[in-house]
Amino acid sequence: MLRRRRRPERVTFVTRLGCTMCAEAQPVVERVAERAGVPLTVVDVDSEPALSEHSDHVPVVLLDGVVHSRWWVDEAALRKALR
Repeated sequence: MLRRRRRPERVTFVTRLGCTMCAEAQPVVERVAERAGVPLTVVDVDSEPALSEHSDHVPVVLLDGVVHSRWWVDEAALRKALR
């Protein structure tokens, strides 16, 4: 029997000041999360010690705290994950 995965309850976008890839990805993540009705939190990796493991991988998209993507955002894949 197939199990349906549950829809993520939150999206976290991990960014860094001055990161050009982050600046390109953030509007995409904001748009997809808003359309899906999933709350979005944007966090600067350098101001949050708990996210230091992602320091070399920004931008990072976390769905319920689990890595969904690193370095770039595939809009279609994110939309699908938030359904």
